Amino acid sequence: MADIAKLVEELSKLTVLEAAELAKALEEEWGVSAAAAVAVAGPAGGGDAGAPAEEKDEFDVILTGDGGKKIQVIKEVRAITGLGLTEAKGLVEGAPKPLKEGVNKAEAEEIKGKIEAAGGTVELK
Repeated sequence: MADIAKLVEELSKLTVLEAAELAKALEEEWGVSAAAAVAVAGPAGGGDAGAPAEEKDEFDVILTGDGGKKIQVIKEVRAITGLGLTEAKGLVEGAPKPLKEGVNKAEAEEIKGKIEAAGGTVELK
């Protein structure tokens, strides 16, 4: 078990690029992909339905609609994302589209509140 701990410690020192190269080398050496290994292993946690779900700490804010108030929602999207008018208009008209990805819960809730106040609809994933 100590050898595994040492290996984990060493692997933790790798950069993202080095980790990607390692994953590719292992896939070539063993003839499997990480995605295939996950599919074979099944979901993490052993499927224990009684265990509490781990709380997410990163969310994607998905704009699902403008609620008939497209101009107000475009203004809010521009303020949140820093996009230009054309890009923000395209995002709103193309809903559902990701507005922001990988944000913390507080920021996701704040963005959701702003968009809903402008008349739009948002989903947090």
